[in-house]
Amino acid sequence: MTGRLDRWEHLVERQLAASPYVLLAVSTVLALLTGSADDRPWLMVALAALAAAWMALVPRGVVYTAGLIVLIVVLCTQAVWFASFFAFIGYLHSWNYLKGPWRFAGVTATATISVTTFFGGPPRPVASEILTHLLLTAGIVAGVGLFSFVGEITAARSAERKEMVARLEETLQENAGLHAQLLIQAREAGVLDERQRMAAEIHDTLAQGLTGIITQLQAAHQADDWRRNVDNAIRLARESLAEARRSVHAVGPGQLDATPLPEALREVVDRWSELNAVRAGLTTTGTPRPLHPEVEETLLRTAQEALANVAKHAGASRVGLTLSYMEDLVTLDVRDDGAGFDPERVRDGGGFGLTSMRKRVSRLAGTLEIETEPGGGTAVSASVPAVARD
Repeated sequence: MTGRLDRWEHLVERQLAASPYVLLAVSTVLALLTGSADDRPWLMVALAALAAAWMALVPRGVVYTAGLIVLIVVLCTQAVWFASFFAFIGYLHSWNYLKGPWRFAGVTATATISVTTFFGGPPRPVASEILTHLLLTAGIVAGVGLFSFVGEITAARSAERKEMVARLEETLQENAGLHAQLLIQAREAGVLDERQRMAAEIHDTLAQGLTGIITQLQAAHQADDWRRNVDNAIRLARESLAEARRSVHAVGPGQLDATPLPEALREVVDRWSELNAVRAGLTTTGTPRPLHPEVEETLLRTAQEALANVAKHAGASRVGLTLSYMEDLVTLDVRDDGAGFDPERVRDGGGFGLTSMRKRVSRLAGTLEIETEPGGGTAVSASVPAVARD
């Protein structure tokens, strides 16, 4: 919503910047079409060009505004259309570029010019005509002053709201670490739904293991050296059984029992690369340090699911993982050069695998971003707070 309002604000600013030239052009074209300056049209066009150059080149201020009002006077003597359209810029710029009482002086001068032009000249020394001129001029000045004052108040309120939002965002960022820790403690106390946790565990362990077993058995059916594929399938079956037992007892992934996260990830990547015959590598940046078990488990499971998706759908020849330790965040990026897909398919969460990743990351107040396009590969980026191990 904020981005949309900013775009509208920039659009209005550009339109306001162009409006003096548009109104000047409209006034000139109408004067030429209606024959208002048939005796010397070249003079009117030259004066209009001078006004455009004055607005484009002269710095804004008292001299600029005074010169603009003089040009409005001269142009109004050429055609009434300049009083109808271009004179509006005299009100706008007098209020914006003059200060204090001088604002009303500039607006009054412009209003006097417009009223005099509309009536075909100054009033005759008759009370009714003089009073009519004065009332019209005063009404225009009062209206311009009122609307300009309301606009200034609105702009000031808008600036205050923007400043308040900026301060609020800073406060939210400062409290992000504390908020993440409270969420983790709430999960450890049993606030999160156990059924969803078990569903994610089954998908991330048994489903992936069974998929790998099927892949290896299919390869063995077609390969001459079938024993290697069968051995891999047996190993995957044993690992899946061990993961199932750990899930039943609600403990973390076996790789993290006695292995730091970077080493556990490297083992996962190397084993996946060997099983799927796809080049894969892990790069670690920053200073690795022990993190809360929930954080490490989330990153490990995210890596496993992302690699499983690459094996099933991407047809990639190379996969790269980057684990980045920062001051307040730890991120995991998984990139492949595979087939990619239409991002609209995952706008509402995608399949269960993507949904599982999103839920795991969101439980820690983290973010999961997916960048992909058909034929352009896929990049999955998970960022979670770097909560230290107790």
